[in-house]
Amino acid sequence: MLKLNSANLNKLIPLIFGFICLLQAHGIYAAENSENTWITLGTTSGPISTPERAQPANALINGEDIYLIDAGDGTAAQLSKVGISILEIRAIFLSHHHFDHVGGLGAILGLRNQMETREILTVYGPPGTQLMVEGIMQYMTPLSEVGNGFLNRPFAPVNEYIRVVELRDGAQVELNNMSVNAIRNTHYSFPEGSEEFENHQSLSFRFDLPNRSIVYTGDTGPSEAVENLASDADLLISEVMDIDLTIDRIRAVNPNIPQQVFDGIVNHLRSHHVTPQQVGEMATRANVRGVVLTHVSPLMIEPEEQEFYRAQVNETYDGEVTIANDLDSF
Repeated sequence: MLKLNSANLNKLIPLIFGFICLLQAHGIYAAENSENTWITLGTTSGPISTPERAQPANALINGEDIYLIDAGDGTAAQLSKVGISILEIRAIFLSHHHFDHVGGLGAILGLRNQMETREILTVYGPPGTQLMVEGIMQYMTPLSEVGNGFLNRPFAPVNEYIRVVELRDGAQVELNNMSVNAIRNTHYSFPEGSEEFENHQSLSFRFDLPNRSIVYTGDTGPSEAVENLASDADLLISEVMDIDLTIDRIRAVNPNIPQQVFDGIVNHLRSHHVTPQQVGEMATRANVRGVVLTHVSPLMIEPEEQEFYRAQVNETYDGEVTIANDLDSF
């Protein structure tokens, strides 16, 4: 019989972790339900967390390949609710670097390291993604060095199985039988030619799969480029915001907010987000076959609230409109 002293435990730890990871990474998401499916893991805007909806994150199931599109706070837990292990994620696409879209990335990378994965995960994102991931790697270093708490048993180096590819306006990525196109949207309005314009981009993505095309706006204001990207797509996954109501609520919550600060918030909301009517106009001009609303603000929980906003989209678009809830599949 093997005695469980420190030396033997030191040998057993990798085997135990490997077995746990194997259980977590295989046979969880049924193949019959996984072909070309989009799952809205988190469907509200940040930065304020709510108990009703998680922050922005989506999973794209393409046969046996699973991709994560944005990774808001709590994404790892949301994945577990639909039976997807973080070890199954083949790549991550980040639309932009606002924290409600990337807050869960550190947990995913750190947990993969703790589970001793030996497969490379590629993180695709706009300029600045490399710098952000390098910061996450520094944050992960103490965990990697302590390992499981035994001498000479650190986890793998934090950068060994993480790869970053930065994307700019017009980039294209080919992944197995899927083509991904990225364009700059209007969530930022830095002057063209400025350093900020070059260094910071907010992206929308089009995923062309063998039997359907899905466009994810990420955060954007009205954008002809997004409309062109979405031309004839099967599904448009769009952000949406009741901008007037949001402005009223901000003023009500903080009536003493300095006018200059308040004006800046109002300008951001009106320039960098889309109303239900604008989503409908965009969908009509792009000739998409269906619309899914996500990143919703306000929360749109009650059926009558959802019907109210759905009807506003249908004022300018005559196709099917769905307001996504967390963990919905499309």
